[in-house]
Amino acid sequence: MALVENMESAPTRTPEPQTAAVGPPAIETGGSLTIDLSAIQSNFRTLRARVSPAECAAVVKADAYGCGLEPVVRALAAAGCKTFFVAHLAEARQVRALAPDATVYALSGLPPGAAAGFADARVRPVLGSLHEVAEWDVFCLSNGWRGGAALHFDTGMNRLGISVDEAAGLAQRLKSPDHGIALVMSHFACAETPKHALNNRQIQLFREIRGLFRGIPASLANSSGIFLGASAHYDIVRPGYALFGGNPTLGSPNPMAPVIGVQARIVQVRTVPRGETVGYGATWTAHRPSRIATVSVGYADGYPRAASGPEARAGAEMIIAGTRCRVVGRVSMDLLAVDVTALPDNAARRGDWATLISGDLDIDRLAAHCGTIGYELMCNLGRRYARLYKG
Repeated sequence: MALVENMESAPTRTPEPQTAAVGPPAIETGGSLTIDLSAIQSNFRTLRARVSPAECAAVVKADAYGCGLEPVVRALAAAGCKTFFVAHLAEARQVRALAPDATVYALSGLPPGAAAGFADARVRPVLGSLHEVAEWDVFCLSNGWRGGAALHFDTGMNRLGISVDEAAGLAQRLKSPDHGIALVMSHFACAETPKHALNNRQIQLFREIRGLFRGIPASLANSSGIFLGASAHYDIVRPGYALFGGNPTLGSPNPMAPVIGVQARIVQVRTVPRGETVGYGATWTAHRPSRIATVSVGYADGYPRAASGPEARAGAEMIIAGTRCRVVGRVSMDLLAVDVTALPDNAARRGDWATLISGDLDIDRLAAHCGTIGYELMCNLGRRYARLYKG
C-alpha cells in the first residue's frame, strides 16, 4: 500500500532566538535543547529564601543534571551560590576552575590513592566509611593538609555512609584542634514522599548525630527534603533537581520555574491507510486513515523508548501546532512517529517543530508516562541537540 508524504511547501518554523548556542547548529541536528539559566538562578533564589538562615548550596553532578556544567556553575555563582556538590573528583576540578573561591564537595567518597588529587584541586571529599576516614587522616598527617572533609552518616538509605553506631567514636576527634571535619551530613531516602515514616526517623537520627558534633555545620536536605520543613534544613541544604525545574513535591503543583525545553524537527508527514501499521514491531495499527508525522528524535537523544505506547495504544504526548498529539508505534534510535490526524490539514508540515518538553508538558509528566523519574530523563538528554542557552 503506497504511503503518501505531504510535500506542500511551507516556510520553516524555527525556535525563538536565544542568547547563546552551544554545539552544532540547529539546522544540522534533529532537535534543540533550550536551557533557561535565568530560571535556574530564580529557582536558586526561591530555595535560598525558603531555607534562610540556612545556606543553599547547589548539586551540579552529572554535567549539572545534563544542563551543562560550565554555564550552570557560572550562572549559580553569579546568583550568589558559594558551595557546590558533585559526584566525582573530575567534576569537582571543573567546578573549581569555574568558581575558584567556592567550597566544593565530592559526594562519592575517597577512592583509594586519590587523596592528593583532592588536595591539589582544593576539593573536600565526603567520607563515607572508616576506611576512607583512615586513609584521609594518613594523607593529611603526612602532608600537613588542612583542607577539610565531610563525614557522611547513613541514617536509613543503606547506600553510602558511616553507621550511626560509629558516630560517637568519630565525635571524639573534635577534641583535637586539627580534627579536619568541615561538615556532617546524611541523605534522605524518601523525601519525595512527605508522609513516609522513614523521613521522621532519619530526621531524629541525624539530630542525634548533629548533637555529637556541636559546632560543625550539618546538612541533610536534598531538593524534596527542603519541603519537609525547617526540621530538615540544618545549616546547608543541597538541592539539585529542583534547581533545574524538576518538581520536588510530586503530586502537588511544581513550585519551581521551568528550565528545560526540548523541540525536534518534523522530517516528514504521511498518510497511513486504515489497517496499516507504524514503526518497529508493527505494534500500532491505524484504525482510521491517519496522518503521521515523523519527528527527528529518538532514544539516542534521551527520549525514552518507553514513551512508546504498548500494543496498539498511543504513547506519550508532544505539542505540535499548539495541540497535544500522541506518539504512536515504537520510539526508535533517531526517529519517532506522532499521530497528527486531529490537526487541520497542513497544520503539521515538514520542517515544523514538535515540542517534547516544555513548561506545559514538563519532564515529570513524560517521566511518569515512561515509568521512570524526571532525574533520569534530564541526565540522559543527548549531546546531539543544538543547545540554546537563555539568560
